[in-house]
Amino acid sequence: MQDVNENAVESSEDEEVSYTKKDFMSDQTIRWCPGCGDYSILSQTQTVMSKLGIPQERFAVVSGIGCSSRFPYYMGTYGFHTIHGRAPAFASGAKCANPDLDLWVITGDGDGLSIGGNHFAHVLRRNVNMVYMLFNNRIYGLTKGQYSPTSEVGKVTKSTPLGSLDHPFNPLKFALGAGASFVARSVDVYAKDLRAALQEAHSHQGTSLVEIYQNCNIFNDLAFDDVVNRKVRDERVLFISHGEPMTFGTDEAPKGIRLNGTRPEVIELGDTYSAADCLVHDETDPVLAQILVEMDYPDFPVPMGVIHRVERSAYDDVFNAQVDLAVEKQGEPSLEKLIYGGHTWKVE
Repeated sequence: MQDVNENAVESSEDEEVSYTKKDFMSDQTIRWCPGCGDYSILSQTQTVMSKLGIPQERFAVVSGIGCSSRFPYYMGTYGFHTIHGRAPAFASGAKCANPDLDLWVITGDGDGLSIGGNHFAHVLRRNVNMVYMLFNNRIYGLTKGQYSPTSEVGKVTKSTPLGSLDHPFNPLKFALGAGASFVARSVDVYAKDLRAALQEAHSHQGTSLVEIYQNCNIFNDLAFDDVVNRKVRDERVLFISHGEPMTFGTDEAPKGIRLNGTRPEVIELGDTYSAADCLVHDETDPVLAQILVEMDYPDFPVPMGVIHRVERSAYDDVFNAQVDLAVEKQGEPSLEKLIYGGHTWKVE
């Protein structure tokens, strides 16, 4: 269990707190490969946490297994490096037992979507209050380059020397099917946009999923470069914002997204079409969210930002309300009453 910075001072809930990014940096040597996208994600997360105004001792970072899951060691917070794919279960228990914890779960496309796929589904449908960061690099990095659930068809790796036959997982599509109340996407090196996505995720009550395109420069370098590279992203990334028309492209060649019947299509803005003809993003529209998570390059630009957000009860809130109701009706819990209070018999 990673402890908080030893210089941190415990704060009362009502006390004003002020931190810098350095307060959320641990004294541990970071053991990621030079150039890994995880460095950028770590930096933006530390920056965001420092600006939330929450006492440092209330943060807890929980991870599974993988390169991304070394995250808790590098954070100046409480943390727990758990077992493969099970971080959501540990985090759910911690949040229900201690509702004041500010929970952040770190996972990767292998850890979270393969062995952890079942836990991923259930934490989303339960809507436990936490920020859930899914690092997607389309490869198993820690175990040295096997294909993962998000690897593309035909991907040649050490475990698929003739090319992968598997259809890749779409994490956000799956999340919507599981009933996720908050879904967003960003990129490791889009510092400003990533911070904004994490801030929005933190402000949401429930499980806030942020998929982060993350580059593994050793085993799957430039996996998303044909989309996210700064030289091409204006044409291939759609930055969405609630209440704003869906436009993208360059100043010389502006484009947008509109619906043709029930299908999206790319339109060129100018003499025939304008921004007024484009789809307007509505985070609360579940049908629009399904359309957006299906959009992918090269047919469409890849949506980035908050794709879907709806308000519903967080699991830990209703769980603890039910506990309070049970105590009100049955009194304070007692192990002796539990053992002897039901159907028991005495053996002579």
